[in-house]
Amino acid sequence: MDYTNCKLCPRGCGVDRTAGQTGFCRCGDTALVAKAMLHHWEEPALAGPGGSGAIFFGGCSLGCKYCQNAAISGTPVGQPVDSAGLRKMMEDLIAQGAENIDLVTPGHFLPTIVPALAEKLSVPVVYNCGGYESPEALALLEGKVDIYLPDLKYADSALARQLSNAPDYFPVAAQAIREMFRQVGPVKWQGEKLVSGVVVRHLILPGHTENSLKVLDWIGENFAPGEVLVSLMRQYTPMGGLPAPFDRRITDDEYDSVLSWMYLNNLEGFTQEATAADSAFIPDF
Repeated sequence: MDYTNCKLCPRGCGVDRTAGQTGFCRCGDTALVAKAMLHHWEEPALAGPGGSGAIFFGGCSLGCKYCQNAAISGTPVGQPVDSAGLRKMMEDLIAQGAENIDLVTPGHFLPTIVPALAEKLSVPVVYNCGGYESPEALALLEGKVDIYLPDLKYADSALARQLSNAPDYFPVAAQAIREMFRQVGPVKWQGEKLVSGVVVRHLILPGHTENSLKVLDWIGENFAPGEVLVSLMRQYTPMGGLPAPFDRRITDDEYDSVLSWMYLNNLEGFTQEATAADSAFIPDF
């Protein structure tokens, strides 16, 4: 798969990005890095004391209306990089003490990313994505990614259509997560540090706990306890311009009800404090 007749994401636009055409992600054939930094706010088992070596890519093939990274994803921005330049960024972050290399929203730039990962890095590689991924594109990463960190945002197709223009989100993301698990298998630890496996993030949306319960049901039905981890997120922060109930943070009752369901499904993983719902935790792009 490459930038010509681009079908790197499930939208399958089929445009020739090498000829200046752009599809849903609005990106050409040059990867854009909006920020490379030591990121201390990922899950503790990932970030560790040194922080994740986060590389934030510009643009996105999902385009959620509540995106906290909209400053770089809505209108693609960033420093143009080739594979060699990207590899140097990774090595520089490791030299600064990064516990891993955390590729954030990378899927639309895989033809640039894959060659940069040809030689194994000295730290785990994390593929941090919205879950709306093509299994065929993910296959390019087999043996190159250690930890998959996908969202599983929606089980409700109407909600996926309303907020991400992706009514097929759930079946697509479910298939993608199965492919991720096929590649890396059950989670593996080195002390308190996660070194491989799949961590499924789920952001609870205000007024839509039923969507969250269905997401957790699917995880519990498809994976044995402890095979994958769940990161249950309460950091939804109103970004402006959305109608009720998306104009507010989630309540304690909403979070507690979903958290209880997570435990009833025998799911293991990470939780968040209410203070996580703060724009101060959004990187300064």
